[in-house]
Amino acid sequence: MARDARGGRPAGSRPLVQLAAAAVGAVFLLVGVLGFVPGVTTGYDQLTAAGHHSGAKLFGVFQISILHNAVHLLFGVLGLAMARTIGASRLFLAGGGALYLGIWLYGFVIKHESAANFLPLNNADNWLHLGLGFGMLVLGLLLSNQYGTGGRLDTPVDRP
Repeated sequence: MARDARGGRPAGSRPLVQLAAAAVGAVFLLVGVLGFVPGVTTGYDQLTAAGHHSGAKLFGVFQISILHNAVHLLFGVLGLAMARTIGASRLFLAGGGALYLGIWLYGFVIKHESAANFLPLNNADNWLHLGLGFGMLVLGLLLSNQYGTGGRLDTPVDRP
């Protein structure tokens, strides 16, 4: 089986961190699209641009808005783009995980009926964001510990 230039993995195979980043990005993209599909989104006629007044819920559980769906779409495209390299995959997963833990904390602290709830977030969203945050953080940190980022500290190809 052919090996890559560094003598590591088989040519054409990707490290797990890149596969995880691509999978997470694809799921975010799918969720963003499904947020605009009536039936999958209950109360679709109550979908607002932003804010806690949106009555639309993805799968009848997660409160969403057009802004919330757009964030999912953007995050999905970003994940797929960043899955092209190991370093960017790490950044997407670990950085995105930290960001989602911040969103969880934000959703936990604000009152759901306040104007500060602009995404909008409900209790189901908060629990999902907590799980996403930890899950992405774990994937970004643990799946990539045997790979370098391609920076100066890595062993060059032409030296052992």
